[in-house]
Amino acid sequence: MNTWPEGRSDDNRGNRYGRGSSSAQPESARVMRQVRRGPAPSPGQAGYGGAPPYSGGVPQQPSYVDGGGYGPGDGYDSGYNTGQVYGSPGGRGPGGPGDGMYEPRPAPNWRRRIKVTAITLVTVLAVTSVATYFWADSKLNRDVDLSKVIDRPEAGEGTNYLIVGSDSREGMSAEEKKKLHTGSAEGKRTDSMMILHTGSNGPTLISLPRDSNVTIPSYKGSDSGKLYPATGRQTKLNAAYAEDGPELLVRTVEANTDLHIDHYVEIGFAGFANIVDAVGGVEMDIPQDIKDTKSGADLKKGKQTLNGDQALAFVRTRYALAGSDLDRTKNQQKFLSALANQVATPSTVLNPFKLYPTMGAGLDSLVVDKDMGLFDLASMFWAMKGVSGGEGKSMNMPIAGNSANGNLQWDTAKLKTLVNQLKNDETVTVSGN
Repeated sequence: MNTWPEGRSDDNRGNRYGRGSSSAQPESARVMRQVRRGPAPSPGQAGYGGAPPYSGGVPQQPSYVDGGGYGPGDGYDSGYNTGQVYGSPGGRGPGGPGDGMYEPRPAPNWRRRIKVTAITLVTVLAVTSVATYFWADSKLNRDVDLSKVIDRPEAGEGTNYLIVGSDSREGMSAEEKKKLHTGSAEGKRTDSMMILHTGSNGPTLISLPRDSNVTIPSYKGSDSGKLYPATGRQTKLNAAYAEDGPELLVRTVEANTDLHIDHYVEIGFAGFANIVDAVGGVEMDIPQDIKDTKSGADLKKGKQTLNGDQALAFVRTRYALAGSDLDRTKNQQKFLSALANQVATPSTVLNPFKLYPTMGAGLDSLVVDKDMGLFDLASMFWAMKGVSGGEGKSMNMPIAGNSANGNLQWDTAKLKTLVNQLKNDETVTVSGN
């Protein structure tokens, strides 16, 4: 179809202007379909099948009235006369105020955020606490069966713990034995023994010298179950442990004091040193210069932080002390109270990098009775912390002198008063050596 004016074809245009033509006349304007805005004309009107409103093949150009490009009544709205953009009221874009794309962001609901955060923290804390409890509980070595102890005295008010430090070298290498100056003796003996009473009148910590003279009572063998009758045999207190272990030691303490022991706690050499190192050392005020080749102690007088090796040497020293074993028990009480106070500080409890190693070292090295729970253990440490804080009392077992066999003889009158006060959970008024 020929779309060119005057019936010219695209291939036979003759001389024209442009595209290399030699004619000086411009090419005729190409006929374009008219695009009209506004309502379509009705049939018969100009522009719709009727005569064109123009002649000469050139469309009539619009007049620009009111800046719109078309005259009044044309029906075309340019959209620019009201300041609108793309037809949105106020020039805010498609859809105007009702469009969700440009809705203002709502203010944060801080009350809800705080509530969700608090619930999350409580949940995490609860889960962590439960997991820690079961982890710690599984690490306790409940190897002592107090049900094997026979003829036990009646329990009184409060709780009594028998705390034992043994000289066991079990699991220690030759290098560790040399480092800690423990020697290589076989078997286990008690290096220290204490009774800790907790109750409503504050804790009381009582040291039982290892050389205390006691009578071995009748007892049932912990392994054999055989009943051994009493023979009136008198010996040092630590010999009972060496003879038949913790059960006989508890039986001997109860028979010679008439005080019911509720729980048993034991720790060896290596475990003691590991706990001190895990907690970062323990600050002590050493009352005098101490040098003891047997324990390995080489300490100067004054305040200082003892590491595991130094702490073990300190609590084992007796030959360099004027009061020998009695002075040693006092040092042991001071140190254990300071250790418990260090463990209970926020810097340890609130620091998982210190708390878990401390708990791991302590629980791995403790031997307790079958009925001992974590809450009982926590109560024991808290009571020892109270002793160091002045809320309780620490003392040695009252001593009357030496017995005929050279052992330390307890003062029976003071012992009876002390035991009655402990049984009734009264404030202890008896003084020890």
